[in-house]
Amino acid sequence: MTRDHDTAQALATRQVLIIGNGMATQRLLEQLVSRPERPAEIHVFGDEHTPAYNRILLSPLLAGEIDEHEMTLRTREWFEAHNITLHCGRRITAIDRSAHQIIDDQRIRHDYDRLIIATGSRARLFDLPGAELSGIHGFRTTEDVTSLMAAEHHTRHAVVIGGGLLGLEAAVGLRKRGLDVTVVHRGTHLMNRQLDEQAAALLLEALQNRGLTLRLGRQPVAYDSDDGGRVSGVVLDDGERLRAGLVVVAAGIVPNAELGIEADLACDQAIRVDDTLTTSDAHIMALGECCEFKRTTFGLVDPIWAQVEVLADRLCGGDRRYALTPCATRLKVSGVDLYAFGILTPEPGDEVLRYLDADHGDYRRLILRNNRLVGAVLYGDTRDGAWYFHRSLEQGDLTPCRDTLLFGAPDATQQLEEAA
Repeated sequence: MTRDHDTAQALATRQVLIIGNGMATQRLLEQLVSRPERPAEIHVFGDEHTPAYNRILLSPLLAGEIDEHEMTLRTREWFEAHNITLHCGRRITAIDRSAHQIIDDQRIRHDYDRLIIATGSRARLFDLPGAELSGIHGFRTTEDVTSLMAAEHHTRHAVVIGGGLLGLEAAVGLRKRGLDVTVVHRGTHLMNRQLDEQAAALLLEALQNRGLTLRLGRQPVAYDSDDGGRVSGVVLDDGERLRAGLVVVAAGIVPNAELGIEADLACDQAIRVDDTLTTSDAHIMALGECCEFKRTTFGLVDPIWAQVEVLADRLCGGDRRYALTPCATRLKVSGVDLYAFGILTPEPGDEVLRYLDADHGDYRRLILRNNRLVGAVLYGDTRDGAWYFHRSLEQGDLTPCRDTLLFGAPDATQQLEEAA
């Protein structure tokens, strides 16, 4: 048995404190309570005044399609039943590493044997003229949604900055509330990190049909104000002024790493962790969007869920280690299913296969390199997405099913089996 494993076993049953009460923390807790080796005492501290909720549902909440209670992942009774102490509305202001304590906003100190930082991220706001005006918001929390809904009482015009998933979800939600919404995106096509131009064009048409206005290849340079200190418009880099009594900024995230930085933990873009999710302090671990591993930060669910698996195992005395692995992106934007993985831009010598059914809004593009699948974009019908992803992970020669590959798993699988 290794020393590392012995240390993990020794720490397994001690007091664990978790800073941050988001989806990653809740996933970790679900893992821990299912194991008899779980830490005996667990405390969770969250800034928000409610238990963790499903942030993926912020858009339907904004649109008025669901109530806030429908987003809750677990009730307070669940925490009590599993002997987990939940501290809602309790902000942690500092970490005293030498004393093994955290300090909350009431100046109360809490002892820990093992500390986990899972503080997530926040919207990256632009430092532009007028950025201090009221009416400029992120789209990350239920509090943000409450502010956006309140804004409709004094304006019918909104601008959303950012044409990625979060920005488009905010735009669709505001449009469903009856606001005139313009999306400003600096990329030449929407969701340019996940979609190729053809898929993005289909998405653009679908969003325009839902009443959204889009400005692509543009970016804001200033916010205008009314006489009351509230935003009244957005000025773009070509001089156009967009009317807006409400601005939503959804153009990237900033890891909430300040507690780690102030505690003098090793940090770059976020709090650095090793393959055990441990920081530069052996008693402190980090998880999710606030951490980085091998200079990689995280914003998608799959790699964070993989971190959860490792961290739960370590806290229960195991010896699992985290590694970066390929992952697929599964999204739904305004009711449209998307699935993408691998490289987005083909290189010279790559073969590109495309299928488009414009009438039904279905599109797929596959990139082959030496007859092996290295990237895919699926729009609309994504049922075969997982099958394509597995073929990419296997890196097998797909020559036997080359002619049917675009049409999905059934025929292609049969041809691969016959050629085996």
